[in-house]
Amino acid sequence: MKHSLYKKLVRDGIPEKIRKNGEMPKIRVLGKKEYQQELKKKLAEEVGEVVKAKTRDDLVSELADIQEVLTAMYDAFDIECGDVTKTAQKKRKKHGGFAKRIYLEGVK
Repeated sequence: MKHSLYKKLVRDGIPEKIRKNGEMPKIRVLGKKEYQQELKKKLAEEVGEVVKAKTRDDLVSELADIQEVLTAMYDAFDIECGDVTKTAQKKRKKHGGFAKRIYLEGVK
């Protein structure tokens, strides 16, 4: 029998989807610290998928995955979404945003 190893955080519905496919998932529930670390890894994984996205629909799908991971991270790290928004606004006021599309080539 072939076994596939994933060793990664997955969405809550994935084990049931695997079962419906006639396979048996091997899962465990993570403790708080390990969950926090795995969320960081998952965010990096999803950012990589954004970089690889070829179409607008793919990009929207991958950005939705990032949004889901961020929502989980806010909860796992006890962060209020509003606090992130306020911090982003402060940084935008101090350093600007990205609307002007400025690309820094270097500094002399």
